[in-house]
Amino acid sequence: MEKSAHVDTFARDHLPPPDEWPEILDSPDTRYPARFNCAVELVDAVAARGMGERIALRWRQDGKPASMTYDALRRLTNRIAHVLTDDLKLQPGNRVLLRGPNNVMMAATWLAAIKAGLVTVPTMPLLRAKELKQAISKAEIHTVLCDARLKDEALACKDPGNEHYCPDLEKVVLFNDAAPDAIDALAAGKPDDYAACDTAGDDVCLIAFTSGTTGAPKGCMHFHRDVLAMCDLFPRHVIKPRPDDIFCGTPPLAFTFGLGGLLCFPLRVGASTVLSEKLTPDLLLAEIQDFRANIVFTAPTFYRQMAALAGKYDIGSLKKSVSAGEALPDATRQLWKQATGIEMIDGIGGTEMIHVFVSSPPDQVRQGAIGKVVPGYVAQVVGDDMQPVPNGTPGRLAVKGPTGCRYLADERQRKFVQQGWNLPGDTFVQDDDGYFFYQARNDDMIVSAGYNISGPEVEDALMRHEAVAECGVIGKPDPERGQVVKAFVVLKPGFEGTPEMAVRLQDFVKATVAPYKYPREIEFMAALPRTETGKLQRYALRQRGVAR
Repeated sequence: MEKSAHVDTFARDHLPPPDEWPEILDSPDTRYPARFNCAVELVDAVAARGMGERIALRWRQDGKPASMTYDALRRLTNRIAHVLTDDLKLQPGNRVLLRGPNNVMMAATWLAAIKAGLVTVPTMPLLRAKELKQAISKAEIHTVLCDARLKDEALACKDPGNEHYCPDLEKVVLFNDAAPDAIDALAAGKPDDYAACDTAGDDVCLIAFTSGTTGAPKGCMHFHRDVLAMCDLFPRHVIKPRPDDIFCGTPPLAFTFGLGGLLCFPLRVGASTVLSEKLTPDLLLAEIQDFRANIVFTAPTFYRQMAALAGKYDIGSLKKSVSAGEALPDATRQLWKQATGIEMIDGIGGTEMIHVFVSSPPDQVRQGAIGKVVPGYVAQVVGDDMQPVPNGTPGRLAVKGPTGCRYLADERQRKFVQQGWNLPGDTFVQDDDGYFFYQARNDDMIVSAGYNISGPEVEDALMRHEAVAECGVIGKPDPERGQVVKAFVVLKPGFEGTPEMAVRLQDFVKATVAPYKYPREIEFMAALPRTETGKLQRYALRQRGVAR
């Protein structure tokens, strides 16, 4: 590895042992210099190519469209970087947790932190203190950079009297705030220029946490080169963006799906992106209409709902639709095509691989298939012995490419990476022409409307309620959301399984973990199905869930 620019060497020290890394493949698209800073490449380098006056970010302010050029974004990120190093005394390699919705300051603070050589840990706005603590503790984070409107859960982690107190958390610093010690005010007085940290291409700049099926989050460590690689593979070969494109969509910047599609991909080519904090299907269609967006990123659930509403809006500017985050039903693809005339771009990726690695451009779509392997990657379907199975035979998807899984100090590395291959945990079938057809998850992960939800984590939340004796949680197939969370609950004596109790339990879960994880269905039972040894029979619950 190249000599690190990090003074705080935690990230590199906690990479998996080299013999547990996946094989990293060389690609003509990803031959980068030994040293560079990916935030400089995404902002400053674009401005230096004579594109400084082009619009980078768009948003709605007081109901009206607003925008920021690449030069203005360069100056803003430089001023924030000065705050991080001069005022907050952060050093290269320090981890910072970022908490905010999709807005200018969230994007600019992420870019600024990377310019300063920090390791960024973006988190979902909906996460609660319990979930934040898991990331703060695992990544040994001392500083949180937080949108002022989301401060309560972060401050709870700093409160010694709170059950989710993090003793090593030193600072919660706010942005989108008028206070004199907020990042906004501090940055206003800083110079417009900043000497970005001389990072190595293989310095860690991003730790993206993803749920595990056990509920324990996994930190996926990505280098500066990985951030550029995700821009130079899937989008270059499948989406084929141009500087005049305007991106929009729903995935949070805390998801690598959103970080790529709504920030890094457009910036890499000098295009612009619309940042919106909260979107419904109607509002997303309005964004496309009002900003004349031509590339949209969202999950199948949104496309299905938008298809019924598309006729109400002028979305003639839209040219490309990207779906990821969950399996795309062919019925949804056809509904969207009938409503808009646009053939959807489907893709499968993963936080471990940073972004999409199987997809096809619109003119190469095959019914029922996600697509072919993205140039730069190789993929195959393997059996339990890691040997390829015949085409047409279900097996585990195995992937190699210029990016790959490196968990933060996690024994699950050995499960995800085997014999140099990344194993995302999906069952696929490959046909003779190289198209991949999704079959199912290999584990108990619930994927609902693009969100990954751990069943055991929801079970843990339910078990904290005074009325719950035991419970089991599964993903129930759902035509709208792909899956919904369903809980089977056994109550303690003295409590009744009424509709009112179901609502009480749902509200309790929403208050304990991110609200999108709550069980949309609750079925009360006298006892859960178990083996002779007492192990919960999840397959029996899944069968019951499908039947009802």
